[in-house]
Amino acid sequence: MKSRYKAYIFDLDGTVLNTLDDICTSMNYAIRKLGYTNTFTPEEVKIFVGGGGTVGSVRAIARAKGWPLEELLLVGTPEDTITPQMDPAELARLGEVMGPYYAEHCNDTTAPYPGISEVILALRARGDLTAVVSNKPDPAVQTLVQDHFPGVFDFALGEKPSITRKPAPDMVWECTRHLGVEAEDAVYIGDSEVDIETAKNAGLDCILVEWGYRSRPYLEACGGEYYIQDAKQLLLPGCTF
Repeated sequence: MKSRYKAYIFDLDGTVLNTLDDICTSMNYAIRKLGYTNTFTPEEVKIFVGGGGTVGSVRAIARAKGWPLEELLLVGTPEDTITPQMDPAELARLGEVMGPYYAEHCNDTTAPYPGISEVILALRARGDLTAVVSNKPDPAVQTLVQDHFPGVFDFALGEKPSITRKPAPDMVWECTRHLGVEAEDAVYIGDSEVDIETAKNAGLDCILVEWGYRSRPYLEACGGEYYIQDAKQLLLPGCTF
């Protein structure tokens, strides 16, 4: 773990933006349109987020059908036994309903976490590169970055059909290629088990924020090593995490 990098690559949901309430509202709207009577809580929806749109849809429908939360974290991993039991048409329908609704309501309550904008601007002011790499669909990533961080990031990338989503390294490598930096000169900053695995697969150091959508004990069990409680810690010379 270095004390200074050339590039700081951030996850979006739960790391730089608190998107939880808007995602929760949109997911509840969509799941009821499919005929379910569930009203998901923000704590439940935290589990749905991080693995991309398809993973989130599987987790939501599985939860609506009664699967326990702890089992939902296996969706999208090699241990996933839930996705094969899902109806692909129902998954597609959830995405079709939620996508447009969330696009319309993704900024109703979403806002940057306190101090994060100032820290990212300070990184840029000292000559560092900054970027966002997220499993949120790319159109939503571009909209939210432009609305909340205009001119702040050198690059932003969300999930696209043409590139394998996190935790595969492809999105991060596309980012480092665009920024013109080597993996050892970049750090990935996130809040989930997906971010830990992504950084490992891409050959980057990983810093985890404690204000995100996963608890520190859970992240430690997933192999997370370095944590910050305040975004300003990213600016400290020679800091230890």
